[in-house]
Amino acid sequence: MIEVHALTKRYGDFTAVRELSFTVQPGEVLGLVGPNGAGKTTSLRCIAGIIPASSGTARIAGHEVATEPVAAKRALAFFPDEPRLFDYLTVRQHLNFVARIYGVADHEAIAQPLLDELEIADKADQLPGELSRGMKQKLAIACGLLHGPRVMFFDEPLTGLDPLGIRRMKDSILKRARDGAAIVLSSHLLHLLEEVCSHVLILKQGEKIAHGTLAEVTAQFAQGETGVSLEEIFIRATGGTEH
Repeated sequence: MIEVHALTKRYGDFTAVRELSFTVQPGEVLGLVGPNGAGKTTSLRCIAGIIPASSGTARIAGHEVATEPVAAKRALAFFPDEPRLFDYLTVRQHLNFVARIYGVADHEAIAQPLLDELEIADKADQLPGELSRGMKQKLAIACGLLHGPRVMFFDEPLTGLDPLGIRRMKDSILKRARDGAAIVLSSHLLHLLEEVCSHVLILKQGEKIAHGTLAEVTAQFAQGETGVSLEEIFIRATGGTEH
């Protein structure tokens, strides 16, 4: 479960995120959307404890991030848009390293199905420099899933993936949600969010302007129309700002 209350992040006189509050229950997938510079990545980094919030609180799986950072991060997997890998570790060695950090027992029995699911088992002995952009992203995701996180943040997770890889990633996200994970998915691909998200949160200039189930947010901005897409809802909610 994710609980965020009155989260604010300031950089000097500039407020990047203002009084943000929301929850994500186990099994829910929250789509986080907003124009460029709306504060999406900053919000995720504050909630994950990567950067400190100026005020407010965030709890991950019952652990307050500011006061119980290790316990909170053990329950979390954060997938940034740019994979951060070690140049001189193979795919298999990356998984071994992550398993040691998290104390994952018998990790090979977990790692191999992940490699198969993400279709990188044939790359197990290759270095990151030998992998495509999409394969690097899959490796980073495999590393993040190895310890069985209960909370997951995906920040543009489909960057570099081909159409089949995108389909597989959507299936993986939905599978984890069905298994009880609480998931936040930040993406500019609004059609993806419509397919996998149960809820949506729209940010503009660091402030929440809409939040609820897809049906609730659609009803808020659809003006009685039917069949309105999330992209059209986004345009109406943000005033047509580029996303």
